[in-house]
Amino acid sequence: MKGPLFYSKILLFGEYGIIKDSKGLSIPYNFFKGALKWDRNHSEMAQESNKSLKAYAKYLKVLELKEEGLVSFDIEALEKDVADGMYFDSSIPQGYGIGSSGALVAAIYDRYATDKITVLENLTREKLLQLKKIFGKMESFFHGKSSGLDPLNSYLSLPILINSKDNIESTSIPSQNTEGKGAVFLLDSGMTGETAPMVQLFMENMKQEGF
Repeated sequence: MKGPLFYSKILLFGEYGIIKDSKGLSIPYNFFKGALKWDRNHSEMAQESNKSLKAYAKYLKVLELKEEGLVSFDIEALEKDVADGMYFDSSIPQGYGIGSSGALVAAIYDRYATDKITVLENLTREKLLQLKKIFGKMESFFHGKSSGLDPLNSYLSLPILINSKDNIESTSIPSQNTEGKGAVFLLDSGMTGETAPMVQLFMENMKQEGF
């Protein structure tokens, strides 16, 4: 059995800076995707993912109590599914900054959050900010500090324009035009990196006036 698909993202501008209230534009990138999956024939990757989900379920249990009123989950159902071997089946490469953990967070929220904000609602600015705040807390398990933008983008599967920390909106981007003069290219450097140390470095550099 497999759950709904959640896509990777490309942050066209605003990487790390959005944590400090700068502008950003994030768009869904459906070439890579992931979904929660239940399968008895576990590969090594699936076993690692399941192990990570066990730790994540414990984190969400604490988060629910620590941030009372922000978000609640069906923890019992989550723990049961994890015990039954659930894992996140994903083609999104890790360490490339295209939202591997964001897609996982979106998938968990979609399946296990109670009284959740759905994509079918009229998504006011207040609801978008609430979702962003929830996702920021949820994704902090993976990065230490998160803006919440990656899971938001994956969950909504819409381009998100960040004007400031308290001003975000869904937007549209021009349709593909093969005869156009402008383009965005995604090049694979073949090098991966961990997000948490880079965010920490950015935050330290932000303390310097010149930076």
